[in-house]
Amino acid sequence: MTKYFSGMLTAMMLFFATIGFSQDPEKVEPVEVIILHTNDMHAKIDNFPKLAYLADSLRKIHPYVFLVSAGDNFTGNPVVDMIPDKGYPMIDLMNHCGFDVSCFGNHEFDLGQDFLNKRIGQANFPFICCNLDASGAILKQPKPYVVLNAGPDITLAFLGLIQLDANGLPSSHPSKMTGIRFSDGVSKALDFRWLKEKYNILILLTHLGVEEDVRLADSLPEADLIIGGHSHTLIEKSMTENGVRIVQAGSNLKYVGKTVLTIEKGKITGIRDEVVPLSAIKNSNKEMEDLVKKYNENEEFSKVVGVTETKMEGAGELGSLMTDALTDQLKVDFAFQNNGGIRIQSIEKGNITLKDIYKLDPFGNQVVIFKMKADEIKSLICYAYQLEKGIDLQVSGMTYSVKDNGNHQCGEVAMKLPCGKKLDPSKEYSVAMNNYIAATYKFDHRDPGNAASVTTAEALINFLKSKKTVDYSGVNRALLKP
Repeated sequence: MTKYFSGMLTAMMLFFATIGFSQDPEKVEPVEVIILHTNDMHAKIDNFPKLAYLADSLRKIHPYVFLVSAGDNFTGNPVVDMIPDKGYPMIDLMNHCGFDVSCFGNHEFDLGQDFLNKRIGQANFPFICCNLDASGAILKQPKPYVVLNAGPDITLAFLGLIQLDANGLPSSHPSKMTGIRFSDGVSKALDFRWLKEKYNILILLTHLGVEEDVRLADSLPEADLIIGGHSHTLIEKSMTENGVRIVQAGSNLKYVGKTVLTIEKGKITGIRDEVVPLSAIKNSNKEMEDLVKKYNENEEFSKVVGVTETKMEGAGELGSLMTDALTDQLKVDFAFQNNGGIRIQSIEKGNITLKDIYKLDPFGNQVVIFKMKADEIKSLICYAYQLEKGIDLQVSGMTYSVKDNGNHQCGEVAMKLPCGKKLDPSKEYSVAMNNYIAATYKFDHRDPGNAASVTTAEALINFLKSKKTVDYSGVNRALLKP
């Protein structure tokens, strides 16, 4: 009996010794985390059913799937932007889709602070931004970052950043951001280096544009990943700067980015990324289909306001239509429209609907009228040219050309009336523009300007109703002179 127990004890000791040598207690299986990311959706809702299907399909087979937005969720679709409860459809769809976090984009502020507070309050996910101080504003202060967990041992810190223009504000109308103070995103991000030390993974969720993302990566190599927006860049092949991976997925919800992180012992050991064209996804989420259909079926937007005899394409043709509406309806000499305010690329031949108008001009900008002399008008054209490093302002009532001095500056500006004569340098002309140009462009003007009683979109609707039929084929009044 003693021999039996002695043999059993020896066998057990050998068995456990074998286990000890064959299994490494330090070895941990790698974990995959999937991050689906969008940016600059601009209220384009038609692909939400496909996005939801993709996200749901991945969630069924992967334990850790996150869906994030790099800002500019709003502005660009009247069924979202031009309804009494503006912006709500986008939040409703993002909630149903299961978004985990969004950073602020500049067009979030187009809603105005009251509506933005309401939308953020309805979201099942946080909006984050670290370079925004709302202590003196209506807007409720957002958190700078959010931490998402992939199981008990892996934490991902997402830090939010928003872009600033030369005036120190994001690209929205200044009146929408009253009381909010902003700081340079790249500089502010350095204050959050400690996130990398406290958490496993540091991800920068930015609305800065790809050029600023590169600067950010150079300044903050501690970051593991930058998920960007604002520049509408489709990064199809991997982009790495200073050891930091940078991704972005185009715009208007045509694509979704898919970044897969392989994590071992709390550290990233591999990153795979791709952009998925949502047009390639053949299936869709039925519940989301019904929601999108409900929001799209707004009969008000199907009303016809005019007819175009040819397809209108590009800033020259569309901008000429928009500025002609101002000169016609407000009886001014000249009108200007910035290219950034022309939000679609074309209007098809045939009926022009209210939906077309609000897609083209979604901002609800008031018209401002100035009394200006020729040298002041030239200063406006030159500032816009230097700002955008090319032709920026479309015009009515005249044509103009700019000759570049080789450094994205006006070497020469030639302005002519429709009859071919140059502008009279001693005469004061009436000039109309939207209040975004009036408030943010730096140009000479002795007259402080007067706000008209209509918005640019209202002027355009009234113009088309009065003209009934238009044809802008080949119209281009703002030229770059070789």
